[in-house]
Amino acid sequence: MRHKVSGNRLGRETSHRKSMLRNLCKSIIEHGRIATTIAKAKALRTVIEPMVTMAKDDSIHHRRLVFAELRDNKLVSKLFNELAPRFAARPGGYTRVLKTGARSGDAAEMAIIEFV
Repeated sequence: MRHKVSGNRLGRETSHRKSMLRNLCKSIIEHGRIATTIAKAKALRTVIEPMVTMAKDDSIHHRRLVFAELRDNKLVSKLFNELAPRFAARPGGYTRVLKTGARSGDAAEMAIIEFV
């Protein structure tokens, strides 16, 4: 039974899930919007939104915490210099998930996740 167990495992081992979500974070920061499944988009929100919140308070400590997750200086600077000022007055909810229908092939429910 799954009593009080939070978070979607997405049918993957822990290390694979963490690396997949890290790559999705990199993609959304780089491109602004990505197309993925609904389950992955909802799981991605729990990872990317705290990063944007940390980026709003620009400090060395927050930059190092975000770098530990992203491992890419270019994306960290883009997050802190371009995206964080855009959301400075916003208290949360930096992403939007738009459902796009079923994927042809396996009929997985697809979605577009983008920054607001």
